[in-house]
Amino acid sequence: MPVTLYRVDQPVWDAEEQVRIDLTRIYADAPENRIQLSPGAYVTQHLARGFFLAARFNDRLLGAVAVYVDGDAWRLSDLCVRKTTRRRGVGSRLMALISAEAGGKGMRLRVDSAQLEVADQVLLQRMGYHLTRTGDYFELVLPTGDSGR
Repeated sequence: MPVTLYRVDQPVWDAEEQVRIDLTRIYADAPENRIQLSPGAYVTQHLARGFFLAARFNDRLLGAVAVYVDGDAWRLSDLCVRKTTRRRGVGSRLMALISAEAGGKGMRLRVDSAQLEVADQVLLQRMGYHLTRTGDYFELVLPTGDSGR
């Protein structure tokens, strides 16, 4: 499945109806405890301070992660993949694409420690990330030392 990385910021959200449909569906499929707002409200609220990086296949978004810039790092939260495409490597591919993009831009990857459940920690470790807790976040570092830098 040739998944590509697609950035969704406010102008893209405003201009592309299919993006609005797909991103809303992605977060409608999120586990109940992950998103406290309606999917549309969640996306709108996040776009006021950040952007989304999404997995795109055949002009459709299959998964996404919320991102905001924190100095030299991208803080990631709320990775979600559509129920219909789970267990097909979309989330893993999305994280690999995000890591490559962050590395190309000299950015580190971080996840708020309060957002990273144990199951998510295990998944990231299986994907090859080393998790280093620093204050209120985990720094995601690949075994090669590529933390997005």
